[in-house]
Amino acid sequence: MKKNYIILPLLCVCMTMAAQDSTKVHRHAEDSTDVFYRHLNLNEVMVTGVTGDTKLKYATAPVSIVTPQELKATASTNIIDAISHEPGVSQLTTGGSISKPIIRGLGYNRVVVISEGVRQEGQQWGDEHGVEVDGNSIGSIEILKGPASLMYGSDAMAGVVILHTPAMLPEGTMRANVGSEYQTNNGLFNYNLSFSGNQKGIVWDARYSDKMAHAYKNKYDGYVPGSQFRERAGRAMLGISKTWGYSKLAFSAYHLTPGIIEGERDAETGELVRDEGYSGHSYGKSLPFQQVKHYKLVWDNNINLSSGSLKTIIGYQHNRRQEYEESPDEYALFFKLYTLTYDLRYLTHEWNGWKFSTGVGGMYQKSSNAGEEYLIPDYRLFDFGIFATATKSLGEHWTVNGGVRYDHRRLHGYELLEDDEQRFTDFSRHFNGVTGSVGAVYNINEHFNLRMNLARGFRTPNMSELASKGVHEGSVRYEVGNQQLKAEYSLQGDLGLDFTSRYVSAQVALFANRINNYIFIHRLNEEIEEGYLTYGYTQGDARLLGFEAGVDFHPVHSLHFSNTFSYVDAQQMHASDDTKYLPFTPAPHWFTELKWEIIHHSHSTINHHHHGDHSHRSLLNNLYVAASLDSYLKQSHIYSADDTETPTPGYALLNLSAGTDIQVKGKKVAEFYVTANNLLDKAYQNHLSRVKYADVNTVTGRCGVYNMGRNITFKLVIPITL
Repeated sequence: MKKNYIILPLLCVCMTMAAQDSTKVHRHAEDSTDVFYRHLNLNEVMVTGVTGDTKLKYATAPVSIVTPQELKATASTNIIDAISHEPGVSQLTTGGSISKPIIRGLGYNRVVVISEGVRQEGQQWGDEHGVEVDGNSIGSIEILKGPASLMYGSDAMAGVVILHTPAMLPEGTMRANVGSEYQTNNGLFNYNLSFSGNQKGIVWDARYSDKMAHAYKNKYDGYVPGSQFRERAGRAMLGISKTWGYSKLAFSAYHLTPGIIEGERDAETGELVRDEGYSGHSYGKSLPFQQVKHYKLVWDNNINLSSGSLKTIIGYQHNRRQEYEESPDEYALFFKLYTLTYDLRYLTHEWNGWKFSTGVGGMYQKSSNAGEEYLIPDYRLFDFGIFATATKSLGEHWTVNGGVRYDHRRLHGYELLEDDEQRFTDFSRHFNGVTGSVGAVYNINEHFNLRMNLARGFRTPNMSELASKGVHEGSVRYEVGNQQLKAEYSLQGDLGLDFTSRYVSAQVALFANRINNYIFIHRLNEEIEEGYLTYGYTQGDARLLGFEAGVDFHPVHSLHFSNTFSYVDAQQMHASDDTKYLPFTPAPHWFTELKWEIIHHSHSTINHHHHGDHSHRSLLNNLYVAASLDSYLKQSHIYSADDTETPTPGYALLNLSAGTDIQVKGKKVAEFYVTANNLLDKAYQNHLSRVKYADVNTVTGRCGVYNMGRNITFKLVIPITL
């Protein structure tokens, strides 16, 4: 899969316009190399920046873009898994259904996920809490790397993952799709349906998907109990789109039932403990498991004014998370989370080289416990932020931008008495933060662009860090919060250089990040509950250094040879040798791919011969084959105190993939993709896998559970013309 991580603020929304304009540059028949070149043509591709639509060449902050075609051609088990190979992006995993995004070594509440235009709120503080979004409802993805507190407030310290729904269709069109997917390792079966249209400015989009998987397997563990899951999701959108702007209302529902991998082993055989009658091929539930439900209602509006545009978006979310331990009918933990978000911003048109934007946004949140066990108290959260940004073009070569933001957040935790003993105390915390950024782009010439950015990030401690007190079953530990924690502040500098040409493109992005009051969890030398180690939250100063680099060669028509490399060194300052490295820092990652476009006819070519030479009506179109090597180096920079982390050996995974459009009389009737991941069935553990620290196999001496073995994925997409 081709990697594109040009430096820009927020995602490409006008790819089609750019593709049409860029044909002025190329004269030979279109193929994947043309597509790649168009994506890197900084003078043509448009993005949505902090002050509206902006040419890519004028953007300052680093980002990765995952296009709709790349998403369809990618084999994954969830939406974060689908982006985990992007430069600078990793995932913290618990089996196949739960993944948390890590950007440049930072994750949890330091990464904001935007879905349907609002921040996704689903108790993301937990190790085993994934992102409650259906991947089949996503059209494209943008990954902003670095502090983005200017636009998104607290928590956007590491970056932002923006999940874009498919764009509204042009007037007078309707479109339907039927898709199906099967994976050989875990028996994953997925089907999805969609129907969208635009008739006289009335727009709609309806989607449904159903996904199930039994336990995955690898050659060391066999089938892994608790790795099975079931996912169902639906989305409905209705709106109006006119010359004055648009207004649309979207509702989505997401249900996930993941098993919990405990990793317990038989002391004599070393095999994973399985319930009597357990079958790795079973799609049914087995204890323990979770039940996660997420509902979202979003009202999105944009009004075009003579001087600019006014955008308003209001979102309501309800997250329900239950954990079943002893009985499939009785839950132990039950969290209910209600979130109301609002955002209002005004963006001006360009005037004498200037563009401005200003806005206000925030959220109200309520969380309550409805189970028999407790980990965090009931709480209320209220925050708001106000910001202003400006962009100025200086001649033909320089563009500068910057902005400032003020945030206020209030947290209130409520008292809880359990058996006449105080479990949680009543407390309140207030946080205020001033953040901002300043950046510049120097367009040296049509091939080279130099980018510089300096940004200040801000994050308040979450309720788990402040007040947790109880057994966190997903982490198999007793956790103790710290109500005295201060807010985190970061200062990050970015420097990037990119080169684009017809046959070669290359990029390098360097970053240095200093974080004051970095919050992390560590082991305490006390036992509060028998059978569980005790961990508490503390903080210190940290610094992170790293880079992403990439180069793509395509000197031969229809042939790509691409390479990307990501590295981050994350350390706690003024710390001892066994505590100086921040925990869960991703290993250095090198990805290389050779891709050959065997058959590619542009639509214009096919239409041109539609009434003439029937030889151009080939059965296959956009046919490609690719081989890739996904390599992770050894990670020995670990937080080794109290065996919090252990080193992880390096490994390399060989992957093969192919895809094609299937045509009948020049008309596309289907898309077909096949991907073989870990073709050589390598037994490995990713450094960010949480099940790496499960029980030791007393027979082999190996610790923890290994990742999925060889997995072949088949995808079929059938478009229906209406």
